[in-house]
Amino acid sequence: MKEKLEAIKAEALSKIENAHELTLLNDVKVAVLGKKGELTQVLKGMKDVAPEDRPKVGQFVNEARAAIESALEAKSKEINRELRTEKMKRETIDVTLPGVKKVIGHRHPNQIALEDLERVFIGMGYEIVEGPEVEYDKYNFELLNIPANHPAKDEQDTFYVTKDILLRTQTSPVQARIMEKGKLPIRILSPGRVFRADEVDATHSPSFHQVEGLVIDKGITMADLKGTLQQWANEFFGEGTKVKFRPHHFPFTEPSAEVDVSCFKCGGKGCRVCKGSGWIEILGCGMVHPKVLKDCGIDPEVYSGFAFGIGLERVTLLKYEIDDMRLLYENDTRFLEQF
Repeated sequence: MKEKLEAIKAEALSKIENAHELTLLNDVKVAVLGKKGELTQVLKGMKDVAPEDRPKVGQFVNEARAAIESALEAKSKEINRELRTEKMKRETIDVTLPGVKKVIGHRHPNQIALEDLERVFIGMGYEIVEGPEVEYDKYNFELLNIPANHPAKDEQDTFYVTKDILLRTQTSPVQARIMEKGKLPIRILSPGRVFRADEVDATHSPSFHQVEGLVIDKGITMADLKGTLQQWANEFFGEGTKVKFRPHHFPFTEPSAEVDVSCFKCGGKGCRVCKGSGWIEILGCGMVHPKVLKDCGIDPEVYSGFAFGIGLERVTLLKYEIDDMRLLYENDTRFLEQF
């Protein structure tokens, strides 16, 4: 029995000494000391040993186990030390090398222009309100005085989901929804993404952004509209910016107007930005049509209001002198980093 134990111990110690991986050490541990290991089998055979020899055999087994466990622990520490040394060599940091520069993101030019625009109107007491991009025909057209046979429906080339559901062509549905609630007075700004079936080119996209404003109260006149837009132009484009109203037609408003601002680049003298005219067309506006007020549950005999719509991409392109709208959406970092 003693010779058998010595042979088991010698073989185990030899394997331990020659092992260079932790997995090999674990294999030796399982083969010798595990539940089905060689030493365990010897202990199970103690019943066949004479009673007077059992203490000696037990001592031999414990000595062999202790020697093997000690060798396993020592070899494990040695292998771990070697692995740590190799790892430190691989991960050595040369502090003289330049560091890795972190690229810090920043706001998109569209977002910069939107926040600047919102800041002006919030300063005038406006509330920012948003609405759904998938809208009902009722809010996108009918309540805005655009019935089923109105030519404006064809002009806007709408994306229809069903007969009565569409991708909104403007953010005006938000205004209709707010008026329908009947909580007066109203002073809101409604920015958001809109959709029209346009071809992609330097000035058009099937998806773009609008910022529309609405004021409803007693005694609101065209003078209030002109004063509001003059204040916005001064703060957004710079002091001294002039505004010019030209008669126009929109179903939602009556009377309606297109608004030009004096060129903020040349001061009205004529340049590349204003194409030599000294003026830049900037937005559409007007007094809310009495029928729209009535359809939304507001008495046009008591209340009046004005509305305006600004193309966010348009003012962004103008403000930063960008000549192609597609640059805003191509995610070219060489372009975006300029802002």
